[in-house]
Amino acid sequence: MPQIHAVILVALAVLAAGCSSSPTHYHTLVPPQPTREEGTNVLVERVSVPPQVDRPQLVVRQGQSGLAILDTEWWGANLVDEFRSALQDQLGGPVGSSVRSVLRVDVQRFDSVPGQHALLEAVWRLKRPAQDELTCRTTVQTPAQASVSSLVSAQQSNLRQLAGAVRSAAVQGRCPAA
Repeated sequence: MPQIHAVILVALAVLAAGCSSSPTHYHTLVPPQPTREEGTNVLVERVSVPPQVDRPQLVVRQGQSGLAILDTEWWGANLVDEFRSALQDQLGGPVGSSVRSVLRVDVQRFDSVPGQHALLEAVWRLKRPAQDELTCRTTVQTPAQASVSSLVSAQQSNLRQLAGAVRSAAVQGRCPAA
């Protein structure tokens, strides 16, 4: 009889282990140390991202045409809000200061390729007070290792470079050189 109880306990333990799921990990595009510069207060009014990546889970490319949705790797917020928050954090304004420019960003590509790179391509419009609206394009690519944290860090770097391009345009009044 004790052997039957032992077998039942082992079987239950195996079943319980088989039913457990991997924990969900959350990631953010907001870097721990923003590269905010004074004097370029920009309000990030709107951000759009491609529908393929517009979801709470991280999406990575596989091969030439495949996409993988990582069910246990999530953004801290939906991708549009993550992107907007991270960009706003790096551009300064609107908290407690007067906004000098208004920014709209249309992300064309937001690719994460494990073991290769993270790519960000965006068309953005910057409206400065009493100035014509600038329409600019920024494409940045940062090498990444195969880990999800490396891909997220690479996208943080891409976003930092985009913020730098926007700051440059806000100060100089023209799109930065490609």
